[in-house]
Amino acid sequence: MSLPFAVERLCQLARDAGQAAMPWWRQEPEVIIKTDDSPVTAADLAANQCILDGLQALTPDIPTLSEEAADVPLDQRRHWSRFWLIDPLDGTKEFIAGTDEFTVNIALIEHGQVRFGVVGVPARETLYWGGVGLGSWCQQGNQAPQPIHCRPPAAPLRVVASRRHTSAEQEALLQRLQQAHAVELTGVGSSLKFCVLAEGGADLYPRFAPTSQWDTAAAQAVLEGAGGQVLGLDGQRFDYPHREDWLNPYFIATGCPDQALRQLLLG
Repeated sequence: MSLPFAVERLCQLARDAGQAAMPWWRQEPEVIIKTDDSPVTAADLAANQCILDGLQALTPDIPTLSEEAADVPLDQRRHWSRFWLIDPLDGTKEFIAGTDEFTVNIALIEHGQVRFGVVGVPARETLYWGGVGLGSWCQQGNQAPQPIHCRPPAAPLRVVASRRHTSAEQEALLQRLQQAHAVELTGVGSSLKFCVLAEGGADLYPRFAPTSQWDTAAAQAVLEGAGGQVLGLDGQRFDYPHREDWLNPYFIATGCPDQALRQLLLG
């Protein structure tokens, strides 16, 4: 399966964007609150410009949609069969708090489905990339990239969840899981949660709290390339249709789900 770009160049672009953000890390950056109550800093904007410039050079014929440049009317977007979906700094609250759990997300969407994604973790000098049918890899620093895979079903069930966002529905699901399984619950920030599943560090990431399309697409591709799934509550593969807004429905990301667990999760 061919891709319309050089993977190595896309990976380098994600590294470059991460490096563009790093001068503001742990420097108490000025924070601006956007109209949706989410924060943005100069680091977000620097990473965003790096990615937009890089993608224009890499694939000038593929349009881009970024969290920090999302003012593209639906009437224009609905004609895009392929586009880049970008979150230049996912986990801005983690970045502001000085943790290392923030990511750079670049995903290729085709016909409403994510095809390929790159997730950079700048503060850890780590990069993940992959896609369904393509495999997934992780590279730390200058070391050779290593293929990654979800872990087989095992006990206890390892569940990752957001450090900062939950809901009554999500807490109820976690209670159901704990009644049926031995569960280890760990808080992880940003799209890194998907990557923990992809490299076999956890089994499940249920999300019954708000996310936007750019928060999830790139890391979904990495998880799927490693053998996992991201499912809507209808049991279908999670997708990225053109809509008026960017909010995702709820979803469940899994490593290697068995039928009993799927039944418990989806009813």
